[in-house]
Amino acid sequence: MDYLREVEGKRVHDPFGDKMFKNARRVCVPGPVIVGAGPSGLAAAACLRERGVPSVIIERANCIASLWQLKSYTRLRLHLPKEFCQLPLMPFPTEFPTYPSKQQFVDYLEAYAKRFDLNPQFNETVESAEYDHSLGLWRVKTKALFNKEETEYVSRWLVVATGENAEAVVPGIEGMDEFVGPIVHTSSYKSGDVFRGKRVLVVGCGNSGMEVCLDLCNYNATPSLVVRDTVHVLPREMLGVSTFGLSMWLIKWLHVRYVDQFLLLLSWFMLGDTTKLGLDRPKIGPIELKMTSGKTPVLDVGTLAKIRSGSIKVCPGIKRLSRHTAHFVDGRAEDFDAIILATGYKSNVPSWLKDRDLFSEKDGLPKKAFPNGWKGEYGLYSVGFTKRGLLGTSMDAKKIAQDIELLWKAESKHLTAFICPQPSSQHHQLMSKN
Repeated sequence: MDYLREVEGKRVHDPFGDKMFKNARRVCVPGPVIVGAGPSGLAAAACLRERGVPSVIIERANCIASLWQLKSYTRLRLHLPKEFCQLPLMPFPTEFPTYPSKQQFVDYLEAYAKRFDLNPQFNETVESAEYDHSLGLWRVKTKALFNKEETEYVSRWLVVATGENAEAVVPGIEGMDEFVGPIVHTSSYKSGDVFRGKRVLVVGCGNSGMEVCLDLCNYNATPSLVVRDTVHVLPREMLGVSTFGLSMWLIKWLHVRYVDQFLLLLSWFMLGDTTKLGLDRPKIGPIELKMTSGKTPVLDVGTLAKIRSGSIKVCPGIKRLSRHTAHFVDGRAEDFDAIILATGYKSNVPSWLKDRDLFSEKDGLPKKAFPNGWKGEYGLYSVGFTKRGLLGTSMDAKKIAQDIELLWKAESKHLTAFICPQPSSQHHQLMSKN
């Protein structure tokens, strides 16, 4: 109790705190503040609620799972079977197919949010989040999208759930400003319908690049695929089961390198030698590479057949662009009508989180490798940064909820009483939703 009085005294006499709160609405949150309303943020909030811990979810977009709803192409499906992609406490509906579609996954997430009564604060961008050592609390400052109202959320715990795919990666290619056709990132690509009859250059040979090429073929476009690096391409299913499920089962019994050798042998029988198609494989096996670097193998859903037939042309890296032409590093040059950048995404955590211990400034990912990157100092947590998809997200969410619950019942009500003796009606409304 003496400690709590000391905390309140510091707040009252802290000129820095007065300055921070002068122009911003203050919301004191008894539970954690969760930044991000994608699958990771929802999973963390649901696990907390199941343990009796309320939370506030802050989301910059106008919907949950904005990456899926607003920035993904129409034909997208889960690349892994649904049992490896479900969130904690709620499986997918039994009637869903093995690989749910984009809309089915969104429907699942909407039902998930409804079941656990999760109501994010939408259209609020987090501008900064910083731990105040004098108070022992996190200060999370946001700005509303429409009225520009500033709000400062104050909480004992902060859960970073913005994920590995917060911002699109747009490479700098010489001559991009000279190219007269459209250059779009896959985050803006919906379908190949608008590219009918067009010559389209797709930059990037991951799962998105491969699927966009296939989609373009289905709309009678002529795609070419830029392959700048080595890549593992595996069948989506082997021996009648999912490749991922098979590999997870084998790893329980065999060393990862033996599993990789087995997968590559089966892939060679099923897909042939991908090197002949211009797709060189890395020296490290697909599972070991995923575990060490996070680079995901491509699970083929028909693109290789199009490459083999000549419907999709494989090109080397781009040296530069001109008005209508891409000039490649091997000296070739070809004309294109449009360019699609399947160059992936990155974390944006360093742009707003004032912390240099848990997250790396270089890539915005936890410094500690999985499974140890979920917890930092002073009540800071991360969820969805494991490079292991939704399976890793679920693992993190459960750990975070368990950890916070240990402190919640002993601390939160007393902290709220002393730090926020007269909460506003907006705060009451906010917490009643959560």
